[in-house]
Amino acid sequence: MLENKNTEKTSLESLGEFGLIEHLTKNFTLKNESSIKGIGDDAAVLDFKDKKAIISTDLLIEGVHFDLSYMPLKHLGYKSVMVNLSDIYAMNAKPTQITVSMAVSNRFPLEALEEFYSGVALAAELYKVDVVGGDTTSSTKGMLVSITAIGEAIEENITYRNGAKPNDLLVVSGDLGAAYCGLQVLEREKEVFKVNPHSNPDLSMYTYIVERQLKPEAREDIVKILETLGVKPTSMIDISDGLSSEILHLCKQSGVGCNLYEDKIPLDPTVIAACEEFNIDSTMVALSGGEDYELLFTIDQKEFLKIKGNPNLTVVGHMTDQNEGAHLISRNNTKIPLTAQGWNSFSND
Repeated sequence: MLENKNTEKTSLESLGEFGLIEHLTKNFTLKNESSIKGIGDDAAVLDFKDKKAIISTDLLIEGVHFDLSYMPLKHLGYKSVMVNLSDIYAMNAKPTQITVSMAVSNRFPLEALEEFYSGVALAAELYKVDVVGGDTTSSTKGMLVSITAIGEAIEENITYRNGAKPNDLLVVSGDLGAAYCGLQVLEREKEVFKVNPHSNPDLSMYTYIVERQLKPEAREDIVKILETLGVKPTSMIDISDGLSSEILHLCKQSGVGCNLYEDKIPLDPTVIAACEEFNIDSTMVALSGGEDYELLFTIDQKEFLKIKGNPNLTVVGHMTDQNEGAHLISRNNTKIPLTAQGWNSFSND
């Protein structure tokens, strides 16, 4: 059934800033005991008692981090939350609250922001976090989204990037490269649409990789799995900028080197197929693609038997002395220095 394109839209000007905030946030209720006061006052009030507060924030800008020609606003709202929750899980912590701020131009009616907030609400409900504040303002062009995530953790459970030691095992959750491959499919179809606006692409064979780009999931389950297994990572980071960049972050912060084994990098069959179709190297996609939002962490070798055989976790290498450097060990056993070729927000490309 065709959508009625003539549906009347509500201008943001007719609501005003406070009316807009009240309209978009009226259905949010508080779920966590640490949320004392949420939306509706000058600031949120949180109480973590004997736990430590963990805070992370990200800024997403239209035309830099997302393209609304193929990113539905509901998906954008959901993904914006996931980007931040992933950082909290990477600290081995539990997210409890988020604040949501945005700047939009006058091309966005109220109904567009309702779609965005429906994605935020879905993420908040599924991951059991409270929306406790934020801000809205105008933009001269496009949309900017800033979400801050707040979490809690017992001090001894917090995992930093700087705890890896030589001989620790390097472990990754899930599989890599799918989000980048999904982006290639969406960018290709965007170019086709420019030439033929009446084209109706069939993306059914790309469902997994497109979903990994448009609607990623933060790995809450991995934190719970590690807790259940009694495994405390020695260091951890989430994979937002590509595997190689994240490994180098761990190496630098921990003062160690690393050997990453190419044949151990987990790749979904759809990623391999997409790489063949686009004539790109699947290893480079995994190393540099980014936006996978999987967790990368190190564990002491004595913990190996606890994670062995777990389908969610793959040992991809081990840490070494710092003077050995960080290397990719190729399938033919060639040692190649790892370089950070992942996402760079200040790149001119």
